[in-house]
Amino acid sequence: MNEFDFIRHYLSSNNTDDELLHGIGDDAAVVRFSPDFDYHISTDMLIAGRHFFRDIAPDDLAYRILAVNISDMAAMGATPKYILLSAGLPKLDKKWLDLFFASLQKVLKEYHIKLIGGDTVKGDFVFNITIIGETPKGLGLKRNGANEGDDIWVSGKLGLAAAGLALEKQKHNQNNSFRLPEKIKQQCIKQFLRPTPRIELGKELLTMAHSAIDISDGLLQDLGHILQQSQKSAVIYFDQIPSLSELKSCADYPQWILSGGDDYELLFTADTTKSAQIEEIAYECCIPVHKIGTIIQQDESVLYRVFECENGREIQIKNSGFDHFTDD
Repeated sequence: MNEFDFIRHYLSSNNTDDELLHGIGDDAAVVRFSPDFDYHISTDMLIAGRHFFRDIAPDDLAYRILAVNISDMAAMGATPKYILLSAGLPKLDKKWLDLFFASLQKVLKEYHIKLIGGDTVKGDFVFNITIIGETPKGLGLKRNGANEGDDIWVSGKLGLAAAGLALEKQKHNQNNSFRLPEKIKQQCIKQFLRPTPRIELGKELLTMAHSAIDISDGLLQDLGHILQQSQKSAVIYFDQIPSLSELKSCADYPQWILSGGDDYELLFTADTTKSAQIEEIAYECCIPVHKIGTIIQQDESVLYRVFECENGREIQIKNSGFDHFTDD
């Protein structure tokens, strides 16, 4: 198989609709955008040895590289529409590619997304996805809208993906061992490999939330982005952050919760008067949500303070989250 066989076999399609006028097969895709929608465009790169282990199953890899990008659309309340996929592959292994693209197409179909272009080169497992989504004009969620007095919410449960990554590192002899029940191990590994983008919840929050972000680099790191752009500070109550009780016995539990990352849950702020409505739409989306703190007036000396509980002791934070150029 050569490069052009690869493009014809795995990438070419007859996907067309009223907006996608021409897909893969020319020098560029042609999309006619509607004047009634805002289009959200994001790109993300994933590299073997940095974002995933080299022995990851191809179907898990395809799912993960799509899910983390779809999650960016969820954070803005956007409906994902199109992706472009570029890949650096050491060789064109048909068996591996069949598994990879079967999984990729399954996810694309589930979220009604069209693959409209990309590129491929010989390389060491590097993937880049550009994703395009849409929101009704003027309604996209952003990071800079948090207001003093807002409740701070998270979806799902935090810390599972970080525990899953730790278990994967343990398997690759990269950290000290810890013990968890087998069922919990599998749940954490699945959360790391196959996070669920909260698309429907994000769309429902368009008229509810003041600000939003997805948790990719850690709760505190990503909360910090909202606070910096909104020029606010926050108080967080550790005991209100949802997780699995079985993880609490692990020494790294606080770090997994506060700075572990890879959760791809939604972190958002909203007026306290919206609580009942938010809980109702979360129930309808079958996604649990929890209040974990409050937005306060900007304190120039500190972005956030974390307490064990309301009226409890303050927790000292050593590491707020992941940074590509300082974390190895």
